[in-house]
Amino acid sequence: MSKHPHHLRQPGGFGPGYTAITRAGEAEGDTGMDFGILRLREGETFSPSGKSEGALLLLEGRVRFAVGGQQHEAERASIFDDEPIALHYPSASDVTLTALSATCELCVVETAPGEAPFEAKLFDADSMLESEHRGKGRLDDASYRIVRTIFDGRNRPQAKLVLGEVVTFPGRWSSYPPHHHPQPEIYHYRFTDPRGYGHAELGDDVLKVQQHDTIKILDFNDHSQVAAPGYGMYYIWAIRHLDGDPYTVPEFTREHAWLNAPQPPDFWRPTKLIARGDDDEGGSR
Repeated sequence: MSKHPHHLRQPGGFGPGYTAITRAGEAEGDTGMDFGILRLREGETFSPSGKSEGALLLLEGRVRFAVGGQQHEAERASIFDDEPIALHYPSASDVTLTALSATCELCVVETAPGEAPFEAKLFDADSMLESEHRGKGRLDDASYRIVRTIFDGRNRPQAKLVLGEVVTFPGRWSSYPPHHHPQPEIYHYRFTDPRGYGHAELGDDVLKVQQHDTIKILDFNDHSQVAAPGYGMYYIWAIRHLDGDPYTVPEFTREHAWLNAPQPPDFWRPTKLIARGDDDEGGSR
């Protein structure tokens, strides 16, 4: 199992309340973001400190968001099948979250606020920036996945955070072709089956990622991902803009950039397959 310092594991899942995974200013691999998982029971409430810009991303359950004198109820049954619901708030916001179902789970991400003011906003399927089917019809659909961008600099130009989700289909790649950027990023993983797993690149390192794992992406590292066959892989992606260098688009690694061309050159495919023997029960190769 990986012992990479930027691979954070939580094999037992998360207990009640808030569990911190990363902390802004930490000594090892500082992303500048506080990132964690919040689990509440019906009737319990949570309020951010009010000192940071942040987002509450609903993973499962029914909740009520209260902010600025307004209330919004939201429900999500599946991170794989349902579009995201997230409240993005500035520092000094009077946010209160109330759990309305037996169990609720959310991701909490915060960072030091920028200087430009903005209002809190609830994003859902109708107001999120985009939900794209990327890679479809290319490279034999080997990197076909769903990329959900909740907000970035295009629809929240005053923010210091970028937030989204990826659904990687079983046996396929995502965050591909290989790319990198100077801004720090966090990936947090879930699978359609708790036994599921995938592989995550961090530069030249390859990590086996499993249910509830988190990785920190720093130092311009490439970070392509692949899900094991039979297991759908979901991950949250959170990016922090750098002062004077906000995140816009990644830089594709030069030797693989040809794969991102509108019409990439043809690549090798087998012209003749010869099989001997049955493989009804799978094989070791």
